[in-house]
Amino acid sequence: MPSIHPTAIVDPKADLGHSVSIGPYCLVGPEVVLGDGVELVSHVVVAGNTTIGASTRVFPFASLGTVPQDLKYHGEATRLVIGANNTIREHVTMNPGTEGGGGLTEVGSNSLFMIGTHVAHDCKIGDGIVAANSVLMGGHVVVGDCAVLGGGSAIHQFVRIGKHAMVGGLSAVESDVIPFGSVIGNRAKLAGLNIVGMKRRGFAREEIHALRNAYKLLFAENVVAEQLETIEKTFPDSTVVREVVAFIRADSSRGLCRPIDGDAA
Repeated sequence: MPSIHPTAIVDPKADLGHSVSIGPYCLVGPEVVLGDGVELVSHVVVAGNTTIGASTRVFPFASLGTVPQDLKYHGEATRLVIGANNTIREHVTMNPGTEGGGGLTEVGSNSLFMIGTHVAHDCKIGDGIVAANSVLMGGHVVVGDCAVLGGGSAIHQFVRIGKHAMVGGLSAVESDVIPFGSVIGNRAKLAGLNIVGMKRRGFAREEIHALRNAYKLLFAENVVAEQLETIEKTFPDSTVVREVVAFIRADSSRGLCRPIDGDAA
């Protein structure tokens, strides 16, 4: 049975799983689905066609599923889907999709969204993400699994952040970040690879060594595309190198975030 505080307002049409806990002064709309064990601590608003996966914990003053901040949105039916086992801290905002972006904002599982994080319309966020305080993700942003976004960083609309990438605090990212890349700065530049993150995730020494060498080849010349075939032939057995190559070859409306000139080592 769900536990609902007497001050909470929960629409009777909302779909509540087993052992859901809804704390004081929460608002839950009619199209909301809360999975088993979801906890809304207090003062949480969950609106629209929003699904929250099992065992996710949402802290006070988070706003999930209210209409997107897009002038092209005119009330069409769109969705926000949040996975399981997430921690969503105070003042986090997540908006549903828009018709122009496919109608879905999708957030994975096992992630931490710290205070003040914003996930805009039509974002696709992977699993195991850490978004520190006040991270801003514009519309249509894609963030790969296990990426770390430093506090106060801002991700431009349509930018892709690859798997296991690291975005430094207060960075402004306007170009795609390769998987395992590390970027920092206003109009962020690649500062190397997220080697510390790879070691913590248990990547083999051989894979890290291959990626380091591939990185040097990739940015040794101005035209990255011309290096991809060479890299594939040089590191045919490296899973992480193939991940980077596939990321670069995928369609994108943004350019590729590159190292500072002369700093591809």
